[in-house]
Amino acid sequence: MSKQKRTMTLTGWLAIMLMMVMSLGFASQAMAQSADPERELTTSVGAATPDTWRQVRSGETGPNFRDSRAESTYNLINASGESWRQIRNRWVSPFGLIAIGGMLGLITLFYLIFGRKELDEPRTGRKLLRWTLLERSLHWTVATLFIVLALTGLNLLFGKFVFRGLLGDAFWGAMISGTKILHNYLGPIFGVLLVILLAKLFWHNIPRKHDLTWFKKGGGLIGKGHADAGFANAGEKGWYWLLATAGIAVIASGLVLDFPNYGQGRDTMQWANVIHAVGALGLTAVALGHIYIGTVGTEGSLEGMATGYVDECWAKEHHNLWYEEVKDKTVSAEEAGRSGLDDEPAPQRTS
Repeated sequence: MSKQKRTMTLTGWLAIMLMMVMSLGFASQAMAQSADPERELTTSVGAATPDTWRQVRSGETGPNFRDSRAESTYNLINASGESWRQIRNRWVSPFGLIAIGGMLGLITLFYLIFGRKELDEPRTGRKLLRWTLLERSLHWTVATLFIVLALTGLNLLFGKFVFRGLLGDAFWGAMISGTKILHNYLGPIFGVLLVILLAKLFWHNIPRKHDLTWFKKGGGLIGKGHADAGFANAGEKGWYWLLATAGIAVIASGLVLDFPNYGQGRDTMQWANVIHAVGALGLTAVALGHIYIGTVGTEGSLEGMATGYVDECWAKEHHNLWYEEVKDKTVSAEEAGRSGLDDEPAPQRTS
């Protein structure tokens, strides 16, 4: 393993350990705040009786909210909550398992059939600057937050079926409390940084006519010859616009759930929860494909985002239209290693 890969691996493990420590710390704080029995007694109510459920079914006090206590504003029962629970358990949760499990299966099948995409020609040793330090920093920060939010979100949705029986109620309670706080606090940070990253990469991801040909050729897997691509190929543009649409919907619905003190009703928050879960699960499934292609699936892709530079041969094979624009900007591997961190890539035409 190269020094660069060892450094990246060590950094990744340190980040995971830091997040675990933060999660336990948040959990302890949350448990301490919720351990006040006097505060709990002020909002406690008796168990629901048969009369209560008859009232719920009859709709005496309204179509959505029923209260079994006279002259009280405490909404004991939210009838629409049962509909939300059915949607979540019967549709959203299975959708997540099918989407993520199906994507993992497709990636495995793809790798077994096609294997890793190696470069067709030997590397030239000449480098082209593809990603600046700012772009790489934004990418890795957003990617790390995405992974943490995906893992904590999956834990909130499915974790009790896996970890509660294995670890016991006490550890599970601390784990889920820390997971929830970590998810809620990191979500808005992810949202802000994702919007900045999308704005930074907007001009590279405007659809072009040659993108249709790229899709028809399956990114070069179907037919002869390479599929034409500019700075971003059609697959990368598809991922960009998925983040710019479904990703924004996930962020917006997450903010509705994160800040319930702005007047939104329970029905609104229930629908926000469904939108948030479906969008996040779909994005997580597609992200697995993006991660595979950008790492072990394609030779040379990861080093571009790790160092900022790609080999001339890689640029010619995967982004030939961009290569034609910047091929006179190549530098040697030694120059690339000595280059400053604030280097900017050559200006890109948008036409």
